[in-house]
Amino acid sequence: MCSIIGYCGEVICEDAFLAGFAKTKSRGPDDSRVVDTGKGRLGFHRLSIMGLHPQGMQPFFLDGCYAVCNGELYGFRPVKEALRQKGYTFQSDSDCELLLPMYFEYGTEMFRMLDAEFACVLFDGRTGEYIAARDPIGIRPLYYGYDEAGTILFASEAKNLVGLTKEIHPFPPGCYYKNNVFVRYADPAHVESVCYDDVETACAHIRGKLIAGVRKRLDADAPVGFLLSGGLDSSLVCAIAARESKKPIRTFAIGMEKDAIDLKYAREVADYIGSEHTEVYMTPQDVLDALEEVVCALGTFDITTIRASMGMYLVCKAIHETTDVRVLLTGEISDELFGYKYTDFAPSAKAFQQEAEKRIRELHMYDVLRADRCISVHSLEARVPFGDLDFVRYVMALDPAIKMNVYGKGKYLLRHAFEGDGLLPDSILWREKAAFSDAVGHSMVDDLKAYAETKYTDAEFEERRQRYTHAQPFTKESLLYREIFETYYPGQSQMIADFWMPNKAWQGCDVNDPSARVLSNYGDSGK
Repeated sequence: MCSIIGYCGEVICEDAFLAGFAKTKSRGPDDSRVVDTGKGRLGFHRLSIMGLHPQGMQPFFLDGCYAVCNGELYGFRPVKEALRQKGYTFQSDSDCELLLPMYFEYGTEMFRMLDAEFACVLFDGRTGEYIAARDPIGIRPLYYGYDEAGTILFASEAKNLVGLTKEIHPFPPGCYYKNNVFVRYADPAHVESVCYDDVETACAHIRGKLIAGVRKRLDADAPVGFLLSGGLDSSLVCAIAARESKKPIRTFAIGMEKDAIDLKYAREVADYIGSEHTEVYMTPQDVLDALEEVVCALGTFDITTIRASMGMYLVCKAIHETTDVRVLLTGEISDELFGYKYTDFAPSAKAFQQEAEKRIRELHMYDVLRADRCISVHSLEARVPFGDLDFVRYVMALDPAIKMNVYGKGKYLLRHAFEGDGLLPDSILWREKAAFSDAVGHSMVDDLKAYAETKYTDAEFEERRQRYTHAQPFTKESLLYREIFETYYPGQSQMIADFWMPNKAWQGCDVNDPSARVLSNYGDSGK
């Protein structure tokens, strides 16, 4: 990960600006630089992943223009070579160095051309304009706000902008900003034409596109590792990577000391694929001790996100402290594409698809946010193969009737796509879905809920939750998280749309807890 910032005009208070930018130094601990563009500031904290030499340091400069980018541009080498043929020269092996030449050649149309997870800010010295953009899913973070003079600021995280702007907003994924206007250039959730491939054809494409998505994310000049829960999604990513790699991959799993469901399955996968596997154990006290710093790192009050972040935060902390790994591949975004336990209750194929569209568009506020913050705060980079744009667009376009759970097993298409090729043992390939926040140990969520109960009487809970009108807390646990959030991000709750919950409009989903454990179809998921 890296951290970027752009102050797109006269800086009102230089000290406050630099202090705000310093809050995300952990995203890029290797080097830092802020440049005066002549019409504002661009800043960059570097985590060296591609092009490890000093020449890869940003901001990049070309013919009076500057660029900063937190991103990975996949398949960049042929693009770079094509730009060389047009007369451009490059000083580094960095993928992001091609942004300014691309901008010179294609203008804002360049953003449609990128196969990337990215957030960037460019200064066009020829026109005096700033341009900013974010990848179509929002895998890389970007926020914006306006200072008291009306000047727009961009930054990798909301914490960079606290105190510099009155209101902080997430930069909309799949959009670019130019001339004071946000323009949508891509929406992978939107389906132009439904794809009616039959099940076998669909599974063949799913298999090929996911393998390609993993393969391109193995390209790094820094050491790569893998988060392995033992669930279907992370296990597939690890198994594909193990088959694609020339040496054993490094996998990491975490669980509670007494009742971790995932650890045994992660070990089974690791043994099967021959990975160099590390287990990390956490205690109830570890979880409670980390709670406040997790909420601060995340910048959210959402129950699901915080619960699921506890294990991820602590395992990434251990990876940072004990290894040289710099890049982590994860299994996020599969649930939103193929369905989760609650989507078994979707009343129709149309409803299933509408829910998937909503979730994909909101991912940047929830699971994708979790993966980015838990990993980046420990000076690591997250890569998300299930977020590969070609993969996402194909799965989203498939007829929702074949994506619904009409097979007696959730995510059937994804499982069937890899059936029979020996990539994973059947016990993992067909294992029931378990929520990560539960699978690290049911006791973890129970401990958090019990801790929240000690913080408020019933009367105090009712009085204090009424202070909030947006996304009003509805349990003592949610109030605890909201009050911690407000300590670090006062008055900024609008950054998160609402609580990530099952669709309460569906029969069987009107529940008061986001855990799949409370759903009637949870079944063997917790075993």
